[in-house]
Amino acid sequence: MSTDTKKRIASGDIIEVMGARVHNLKNIDVSIPKNKLVVITGISGSGKSSLAFDTIFAEGQRRYMESFAAYARQFMGDLERPDVDKISGLSPVISIEQKTTNRNPRSTVGTVTEVYDFMRLLFARVADAYSYNTSKKMTKFSEEEIIAHIQDNFMGKKIMLLAPVVRGRKGHYRELFEQLRKQGYLKVRVDGEVVELKERMQLDRYKIHDIELVIDRLLVGPDARARMSESVQKSLQMGKDLMFVGENDKNTVVQYSRSLMCADTGISYEEPSPNTFSFNSPYGACPKCKGLGSVYQVNMEEVLPDMNKSINDGGIAPLGEERDAWSFRMVNILAKKNKISLSTPLKNLSEKHLNILLYGNEEGQITYVNSGEEGPKEEITEHNYEGIVNMVLRWFSETSSESVRSWAEAFMQLNTCPECNGARLRKESLYFKIDEKNISELCNFSLKGLSEWFEGIEKRVSKKQNTIAKDILKEIRDRLAFLLEVGLHYLTLDRPTRTLSGGESQRIRLATQIGSQLTGITYILDEPSIGLHQRDNMRLINALKSLRDSGNSVLVVEHDKDIMLASDHLIDIGPAAGFHGGKIVSAGTPAEMLKMKTITAGYLNNTLKIHVPEERKKGNGKTLALTGATGNNLKNVSVKLPLGSFICVSGVSGSGKSTLINETLYPILAKHCYPNFKQVPMPYKKVEGLEHIDKVIEIDQSPIGRTPRSNPATYCGFFNDVRQLFAQVPEAKIRGYNAGRFSFNVKGGRCEECKGGGMRVIEMNFLPDVYVPCEKCNGRRYNRETLEIRYKGKSISDVLNMTVDDAVEFFVNVHFLHRRVKTLQDVGLGYVTIGQSATTLSGGEAQRVKLATELSKKDTGQTIYILDEPTTGLHFEDINHLLSVLNRLVERGNTVLVIEHNMDVIKVADYVIDMGPEGGAGGGKVVAQGTPEDIIKVKESHTGLFLKEELKLAKL
Repeated sequence: MSTDTKKRIASGDIIEVMGARVHNLKNIDVSIPKNKLVVITGISGSGKSSLAFDTIFAEGQRRYMESFAAYARQFMGDLERPDVDKISGLSPVISIEQKTTNRNPRSTVGTVTEVYDFMRLLFARVADAYSYNTSKKMTKFSEEEIIAHIQDNFMGKKIMLLAPVVRGRKGHYRELFEQLRKQGYLKVRVDGEVVELKERMQLDRYKIHDIELVIDRLLVGPDARARMSESVQKSLQMGKDLMFVGENDKNTVVQYSRSLMCADTGISYEEPSPNTFSFNSPYGACPKCKGLGSVYQVNMEEVLPDMNKSINDGGIAPLGEERDAWSFRMVNILAKKNKISLSTPLKNLSEKHLNILLYGNEEGQITYVNSGEEGPKEEITEHNYEGIVNMVLRWFSETSSESVRSWAEAFMQLNTCPECNGARLRKESLYFKIDEKNISELCNFSLKGLSEWFEGIEKRVSKKQNTIAKDILKEIRDRLAFLLEVGLHYLTLDRPTRTLSGGESQRIRLATQIGSQLTGITYILDEPSIGLHQRDNMRLINALKSLRDSGNSVLVVEHDKDIMLASDHLIDIGPAAGFHGGKIVSAGTPAEMLKMKTITAGYLNNTLKIHVPEERKKGNGKTLALTGATGNNLKNVSVKLPLGSFICVSGVSGSGKSTLINETLYPILAKHCYPNFKQVPMPYKKVEGLEHIDKVIEIDQSPIGRTPRSNPATYCGFFNDVRQLFAQVPEAKIRGYNAGRFSFNVKGGRCEECKGGGMRVIEMNFLPDVYVPCEKCNGRRYNRETLEIRYKGKSISDVLNMTVDDAVEFFVNVHFLHRRVKTLQDVGLGYVTIGQSATTLSGGEAQRVKLATELSKKDTGQTIYILDEPTTGLHFEDINHLLSVLNRLVERGNTVLVIEHNMDVIKVADYVIDMGPEGGAGGGKVVAQGTPEDIIKVKESHTGLFLKEELKLAKL
């Protein structure tokens, strides 16, 4: 170690990693400057993530765990130390990875960024209330006005005056009941039921309760005014300006508030709180959809798939064909009673008869009410025919059997909630407005539009509202600014996080970290440029630099050329992938790197390049035409795809690429090729040319499995052949082992300690679960007897631990296996072990495993392959390799359709469809379409601007 390096370590200027051997790292030493933007790059599989995440981040996480007291650590288990000699100068580490933030349907962009939380607070304190009947602004009312309204609406009726004392909180409330009893009160209404106050009375402390105190019970009449006045006053006092009035013989109550009430209709709202605007709270969520914005409804097209069939022939799909079953016996009884023919085609039955069969009544009304929903529930007995539709709804909602629920789900579809129209909130919450906008309308704005709406809001509200909202507005504006800074201007706050790409969710977390204003942190990011158009790269680079300028070290695993050249320090790992990688090829400033003779430097200084084809393929002369697509932000889009060519769909982030291809075109094609396909395409007018296609394959970046048991060998299907091969070994035959003996998912041959997983899971409670090798089998998955069976000197575990390159050579004489393993090598995954856990594969690697699986199958020459950003996680050299594989598919007569931002892919495409011109509401149009040479001529195309430069460099 040099004297200079020692000085820098002593001064805390660098992170020094010595002797790193995690995965394929070859005992490397590396110095990483602190408080700098450092990019780690290299061939895919060369060891970048092993250094950044599995070494530096893992050690940071382990040290954090060691900071806990021994008592706390005993509940969390031990974190294994990464295989490294020493790491010095390491500050607290935060990892910002590609994984989608949250799969929960209740999680939205607004909730994870906290913008929605501040907006809830803003509306609770500043918004004006309007009546949902008259749309008039609600004002506060006096006790006299409340008394007058009660007399007008309840004259001659016996009523209870109730004061709410507990609203939606857990607890046993023993002390409260005792206190009220001592004050002389006799009754309370608990969760809708009136009960007497007794000694030692208490509730279930773990359930949420509503408790109202019964202040008075009286008959409303002209002579009861004095008593009512006194009781109303007491009710408002005990209920803190809120009271309920209910009729003695009814369960429903009318709310009266001294704060908000409509003079014309008597409607009153509770004083708003942040929970009033939360779709995750029972006080804000729409009662119909429970705050999800969508509900499952019966799909009549699935229930009645063929109106030409009779009921006996299976015309009503949930019933099936005629058989001896309870449901069919009930239909027979009903048919005889109402003179309905079961052998007549459904189209010839009257609407009245169809309604009786489907709904159990002539009006065609759904009578089933879920036990969790508001309103009366009809008792269904075996003698009361409920109708097929109600039966499907009941089985879908109430069954505890997954198979029955899946059966019922086949006849359902997810639709926008009819009660709230997707707003997620109850109607009262939607009538609180600021500058004539409710909170749901603001959540539908793009982040850029929302930021513009908040600009100058002070001029559009009262002085009092300004004073209250000042601090809240600052917090909202700051968070919106950070989100815009990382290029997410096209997202909306109500966008579910499960629909975000890995890059989008990563940039949201990046914006959150910028807003946290932490200093002295080491941030590690995994390809934040994913899903980002070249135009928006500068925004991301500025965001990374602002994180650095706050006094943090920023380590980025990245392949993007712009981010590499904008970094302070560049580390290149290689020279190749897998076993042939794991070394530091070069390290230094970008200017120093450009002068070196490495593969990465070659692509950066243009001495190596991805060549543009001399002649673009024209296709097979057939076209697929989609007309009038209007899903999400698409504005009546029509496109023609030349079949038999390599087509690229480009455009800025949020311009409508995924809506057009993944959500409109793919479901149309899939339904055509596979009649049982369920996904409903986004709205469109018509599609022509489907007869030219007989197969469609979508290859996305979702994981090939969510547990360590899944791996490329099992996903591609050739592990079954490997097991059969081992079962044919003479020693295996002598012992009577069949192919099942070599499965790690069934008892017999597997290690029972880890159940064949090879890993033991340590639950970390508030941290992600950690997987450590099984102590009994040392991660080999199998028991000793199974491992004694060897093929060409290798056990089944040894085969799983082979790289794809090694496996190709090992199985060279086993033709049925060699061909399928070779396809993994062809897509550039030669460095991956065939038994590598699916949880350790990146999105790009998972996508290429899927691509290899499809390549190993026979194509028809009329197949469309749809890929969404296949260059994720790929180095320039790997992209070159991938393009040759995709072009090979096209040369067989197939069509390859790629959604991509990478200019290296766009420039080699035969045909480009450029969406835009902007993201969100400003996009949804076809800006240009044609060859790349045609695209660069269109001035409005942002893609064309960067593509022009790429084509110029390619020709140098």
